Amino acid sequence: MGMGMQIRQLMILGMILVLVGTTACSSKRKPLVPLSLTETDAKPQAMVLTEQGTQAYQTKQFEDAKKYFQQAVAVVPQSGQAHYNFALALNALGDAEAARQHFLEAANLAPGDQIIWDSPALAPYGDPDTRKRTKDRPYGTERPTFGNMPRQK
Repeated sequence: MGMGMQIRQLMILGMILVLVGTTACSSKRKPLVPLSLTETDAKPQAMVLTEQGTQAYQTKQFEDAKKYFQQAVAVVPQSGQAHYNFALALNALGDAEAARQHFLEAANLAPGDQIIWDSPALAPYGDPDTRKRTKDRPYGTERPTFGNMPRQK
């Protein structure tokens, strides 16, 4: 009976570990939500447009949200939050390249805004300077073979 009890306890422990492991490893992304404008961006017109855009975005009326957020960007072009919201709407509509530009602009305009920088919306775009930086490859990117090596001087 002692051996059967130990096996049963080990099986229960194993099931608990599997359950904890699967819930801990499942990375559920937070839904993307538009941001409120900061106090420095507090132009009444921009605040109203952002509220209207947020309501449209939350009801999945992305064309309307895009229109409102675009107008908010026009009113406060130096607002990282306004660019971020506009990028969310563009992204929801499938305009990835325009969304990318506005996500990066938002990150540049709001360097201390942790929500913008940590947003999963920016994750696919990574560091904007990555594409500009390349390692010095004097031999090109192909694997060298006999005969295509550059001559040493």
